[in-house]
Amino acid sequence: MVALGILTPSELRSSAWRRLYRGVYADALLPDSMDVRVSGASLLIPQAAAFSGRTAAFLHGATELVDRRGPLEVSVPDDKRFGPVAGLRIRRVQLPDGDVATVRGRRCTTGLRTALDISRHEPLPDAVAALDVLVVRAIVGQGALRESAALWEGRGARRVRQATELVDPRAESQPESRVRVLLALAGLRPEPQYTVRDAAGHVMARVDLAFPELRIAIEYDGVWHAEPGQFAKDRQRLNRLVASGWRVIHVTAADLRDPDALIARIRALVLSAPSAK
Repeated sequence: MVALGILTPSELRSSAWRRLYRGVYADALLPDSMDVRVSGASLLIPQAAAFSGRTAAFLHGATELVDRRGPLEVSVPDDKRFGPVAGLRIRRVQLPDGDVATVRGRRCTTGLRTALDISRHEPLPDAVAALDVLVVRAIVGQGALRESAALWEGRGARRVRQATELVDPRAESQPESRVRVLLALAGLRPEPQYTVRDAAGHVMARVDLAFPELRIAIEYDGVWHAEPGQFAKDRQRLNRLVASGWRVIHVTAADLRDPDALIARIRALVLSAPSAK
């Protein structure tokens, strides 16, 4: 627009415009959203490139996986020169046509390639939490994911296979998935979304994670637990569990920042259970 004389450089620097990337600006009245950022990046990236990783997951509909404050992820064929660009995380990779789709008018990696890329590049607990979401939303099939992981070769192959083996579509939140993975890596295998019943078979509660044979439940306390009326419901449910002989351990975001301490706390509870001795 500057080259065409529609705007001057000083006008672009005014409060009427917001800089998205090098040479790319948006009307300041537009929301600072992922859609706007993706639209801006589309004007900048090479035609052969594709949005990938969590940015691709966002385009496929897994909006909860994206970090709205972090850089957009872009995969560029390794024979193309592009970048670096502030606000973009650029990966130079092999990008076969079969690994690229057009979603919402944007070139991005397919659901399968997106899942494989996430499992290859991210820490295992975060990767599995993202894969759980992708499988639950049917963006990728669990069977197809495992088959492709088994055939994956080269850098990150072991991490890809490990991540895909830990996927469990029963998970209902990303923090729950992270807790499950941390425990699995420590040799502890709780059952996700376990339904607790009384002696008559009536449902008492459903817990995030459980060691049923030990009557131990693990609950992640997220933001939704603070919603009006939710605390009282949680307390009633907890009281029913405790009255029937269950022990409940509560996990918060702070606990996930110290995974060693969290694992030690849960392991101690497991080892102290009567049937574990």
